[in-house]
Amino acid sequence: MNDGAPRQNVTADDVAAAAGVSRWTVNRAFKKEASISPKTRSRVMEAAQSLGYVPDLHASALASTRSHLVAVLIDDFANPHKLVMLERLTRALRRRGWDTLLVNTLDPDDAAPALMNASQRRVDATILIGLQFDDEVLRAAHKARHFKKLIIFARGSEDPNTISICVDDEAATREIARYVLDRGYSAPLYLAGPRTTSAHLMRKETFVRAWMESRGFQPESVSVEAYDPLLSAEVVHETLKDRTPAERPDIIVCENDALALGAIDTIRHGLGLKVPDDIAVIGFDDVPQAASPNYRLTTYRQPIMEMANYLVDILEHADTSNLDRTFLGRLEVRESA
Repeated sequence: MNDGAPRQNVTADDVAAAAGVSRWTVNRAFKKEASISPKTRSRVMEAAQSLGYVPDLHASALASTRSHLVAVLIDDFANPHKLVMLERLTRALRRRGWDTLLVNTLDPDDAAPALMNASQRRVDATILIGLQFDDEVLRAAHKARHFKKLIIFARGSEDPNTISICVDDEAATREIARYVLDRGYSAPLYLAGPRTTSAHLMRKETFVRAWMESRGFQPESVSVEAYDPLLSAEVVHETLKDRTPAERPDIIVCENDALALGAIDTIRHGLGLKVPDDIAVIGFDDVPQAASPNYRLTTYRQPIMEMANYLVDILEHADTSNLDRTFLGRLEVRESA
């Protein structure tokens, strides 16, 4: 009887003999995309389990033009939406037989070395999630190394050598602006995130433009140096603490939910005001906390699962041209605005 531990020197030939199939069939049974009958695959798997056989994935990768491994470089874990993106993306990858090498880029100076390191690995694609990978870093990386596929996830980029998969920020922000206007808000404060030189979101610019087109004046705005609820709370408190009721904004429109959560916390606990009675708040992303009773945040939901599935489609597509795509989400209306 097998105790569940893999036996030494058990080979695919042993499994083939036990299952009454060829070695070639055994190899195919362990490839998710291979064409093999369910009955035969089941017979091979039963024999492999009985013998304690585990395929050598490294050897299989070396024998193939694909490793079915992608590198995911991610930063800014203070932003809860990064965890949502990472969970959805890895779920979509694993469902279709892809493994993930995760790299946490700690700061802007770490972005370029992390990209160089990823390019030296035997990965089929490098996926970038975060602010630190601006177009200057991407251009330098392309000059130094060859990437099979370099994908920017949930953020646009003008670099022609990358594939960008993101929500349509302009369409989404215009929908938010229409909502704010239709509800009769007249004095918005736009709370923006870091203003990088490239590869940043176009939400603030779009909201300002839409507001000016409708109302004829530029709305007030302020920036936070990171997508961090604690930093957001500090900035909002410093911005509003000395204002009279007439001087306060009637709504804070936030570039993402991390900023919105911090804004709500400081409105309630730092300024002693009510949301939405004194100041309304609207976010972007629809992180899990947004629907909680503590926040009930009105926000724009990104279709992350749909975006993740498209990314896997790209991995399995031989072409690398004209693969950029933008997606539309939907506004989730709750009590905060």
